[in-house]
Amino acid sequence: MVKRALLSVSDKTGIVDFARGLKQLDVEIISTGGTARMLRDAGIETIDVSEITGFPEMMGGRVKTLHPKIHGGLLCLRENPEHVSDAEDLSIELIDMVVVNLYPFEITISREGVNLEEAIENIDIGGPSMLRSAAKNYKSVTVLSDPQDYGHILKELRSSGVVSQETREKMAVKAFRHTANYDSTIDTYLSRTLLGEDTLRLNFTGGRELRYGENWHQEALFFSQPEIEGPALANCRQLHGKELSYNNYVDGDNALQTVKELGQEKPAVCIVKHNNPCGLATGNTLLQALKAAWDGDPISAFGSIICTNVPMDLESSKFLKGKFVEIIIAPEFEHDALDFLKNKSKNLRLLELPQLNESFDAEFTYKYIAGGMLKQSRNIGLYDKWECVTDTEYPEEKKGLSEFCIAACKSTKSNAVNLSWEYEDGCYMMLAMGAGQPNRVDSIRKLCATKARENLQEIYYREQPEMDFEEYCKNIFAESVLASDAFFPFDDSIIHAAENNIKYIVSPGGSIRDNEVIDTANRLGVSLVFTGMRHFLH
Repeated sequence: MVKRALLSVSDKTGIVDFARGLKQLDVEIISTGGTARMLRDAGIETIDVSEITGFPEMMGGRVKTLHPKIHGGLLCLRENPEHVSDAEDLSIELIDMVVVNLYPFEITISREGVNLEEAIENIDIGGPSMLRSAAKNYKSVTVLSDPQDYGHILKELRSSGVVSQETREKMAVKAFRHTANYDSTIDTYLSRTLLGEDTLRLNFTGGRELRYGENWHQEALFFSQPEIEGPALANCRQLHGKELSYNNYVDGDNALQTVKELGQEKPAVCIVKHNNPCGLATGNTLLQALKAAWDGDPISAFGSIICTNVPMDLESSKFLKGKFVEIIIAPEFEHDALDFLKNKSKNLRLLELPQLNESFDAEFTYKYIAGGMLKQSRNIGLYDKWECVTDTEYPEEKKGLSEFCIAACKSTKSNAVNLSWEYEDGCYMMLAMGAGQPNRVDSIRKLCATKARENLQEIYYREQPEMDFEEYCKNIFAESVLASDAFFPFDDSIIHAAENNIKYIVSPGGSIRDNEVIDTANRLGVSLVFTGMRHFLH
């Protein structure tokens, strides 16, 4: 039972109502400083900590709760006769609940112009000590470090008169996690400020066992970043299907990131296989975008992951009948579409992400290598400049298609090139991509151009069977855009692109042979834009 509670909070959200609720349950309240004043102003009877310890708050509030009569009251094991005897001999009264949150150190150091002295004054000492003491003795003491928990704790006390052991265990872990994160923030700040060193401490929780890892014999867990907001797979709600695997998360993240690059102006669909977009398109309707994305590589789409930026509807769901798909990610599933897809396959994973079209919350990406961790800022943006460097002007009307093409290339493993086509006014599709090659020439010559011809066959037989197929491909290539994720080190890539009748190319530029590349583009009648932004993806 909770007979005595110590309340000392920096964030005073909800504390008056919580204290009033405790008082109604005949709980004696001990408090400090500003918390005590707020409670008294609200008419809530409160005992000062100094009355318990026999010492006044001193040194500007730096010392007030660091005393045996506080920590003895928290750490005493109620079932240990020796502990209880020591408490009685020293007139230490037991404390059954601690409600503490800490000085806002992280907020303080985030303010512009804050100095070291101000930061240090906002390092809480007594607060973490009380949280740790109470959490250590969770079998007898309830510890609260988050105002969000006040309501359900009062509900438990009102309904049963006690806080359950299960709740006390959860609150204890939460308190230790809170102090660990707090100390981590202090370590990171002081390491940089005093030692000139950067320290990386990551906090991921809720490890969930996955079906398997990258391969069947590997075990895997998924941890989520606490309080992450916005479009993240951690925020998806699985509506149907078997549990996810390691590769499902990797591919799903690629599909999500790629769709996000296309904005919200039109319905967009990304189809991912082995961590590369094999189908990508926008359309006037979801069905149109889905069909175009599927046409972009029907073979690779087998067993793929699909992500769209608009609610999944029945018409689009019916298009997938007879097609094997692993996962569909959408901001919403319309009811009839959900029923249809559930009946399509018991294993099809349906992930709903209402925040899909919100802004990303994460600022950095991380990659573990043996013995180390790499951290970098997220790759934001498509280009730094838009400079046509050839005699043949780059048409303004090709810019939208070019941006689509760059976005597709940005999500493709390096060395990467991407060929995209405006298949209908204002609607774009990826014809083919060349991914993961050790040289850019192979990405164009052996993969992209060859694959584009294969992918165009179905469209050709459906729409233009009377035309010579090679002529059909050349006509489409002439209107398409080729994007490269990095500069061309030699002019051979331009030559092979021109051999396939590709006339519009975007590249970051920046090679020592840029002039040679530009001269070749001029000689072959290719229009070339330099963007100034590289998009390697490893």
